[in-house]
Amino acid sequence: MERRKFLKSSALSSALLATGAGCATAATPLAIKKEKHQFQLKYAPHLGMFKHTAGEDPIDQLNFMADQGFTAFEDNGMKGRTVELQEKMAATMVKRGMEMGVFVAHKIYWKQPNLASGKEDWRTEFLTQITESVEVAKRVNAKWMTVVCGHVDLRQDMGYQTANVVESLKRASDICEPAGVTMVLEPLNFRNHPGLFLTKAAQAFQVCRAVNSPSCKILFDIYHQQIQEGNLIPNIEKTWDEIAYFQIGDNPGRNEPTTGEINYKNVFKYIHSRDFKGILGMEHGNFYEGKEGEQKLINAYVESDSF
Repeated sequence: MERRKFLKSSALSSALLATGAGCATAATPLAIKKEKHQFQLKYAPHLGMFKHTAGEDPIDQLNFMADQGFTAFEDNGMKGRTVELQEKMAATMVKRGMEMGVFVAHKIYWKQPNLASGKEDWRTEFLTQITESVEVAKRVNAKWMTVVCGHVDLRQDMGYQTANVVESLKRASDICEPAGVTMVLEPLNFRNHPGLFLTKAAQAFQVCRAVNSPSCKILFDIYHQQIQEGNLIPNIEKTWDEIAYFQIGDNPGRNEPTTGEINYKNVFKYIHSRDFKGILGMEHGNFYEGKEGEQKLINAYVESDSF
């Protein structure tokens, strides 16, 4: 063998031995363990978001979320689930170190002014449902539940409507306070939900200040507020003292961050800079389909959380 070829062959053999690639016992390469991401904020997925990867079972989905590094979970439909499933989901979240986010506390009237009207029968129905929801919150270890004030009352001045809403929420707060549960009021945009009473951050701030209870705060949905009025970070700053919860969705499309126009990295950076300890609910769809789309969604949060 020529000296040059011999030296080259010897060097290659040495390298293979050093890495174990040339050993018979190393025929199966060692797997590299991928560490789950440690997010700086408590982003909360919902059921169905990772169903192609985790399957349809709610418990399997919760475990998958925890495996990816998510430390919170929200479920708008939690109140409608069986007690058995609620308890099982709650136990899984405790075991995996996940915090329960919001669920919807009451029947939402998209076309009727249930709270704005001041009608006593609608108020009674609302308060009954709040009482029921407090029990659900205790069962699943939830601190927050979503309240939507319903449609405007076109036959009443806005001032009277506001007074009616405030009165209903004061009575509801009397139910929630002893249990340590907070109603979070969600202003919604005119495009997706035309005609609703509560639409703007400043309006929600005004209502919460009038109710004056730790059990009545703002759910600042970034997607809705981008459509309704924009000016996101200044409005968050202005209403900060009354915000208890955030929800996420890019615009247009209402999908994960990085798929629309909102600079979520900057928004998350600001929220983190205020030492926010609450939850940011991932109330949006998946831009991409299937397992690949679910991984891209996770990657979008890793990217947006890197500030």
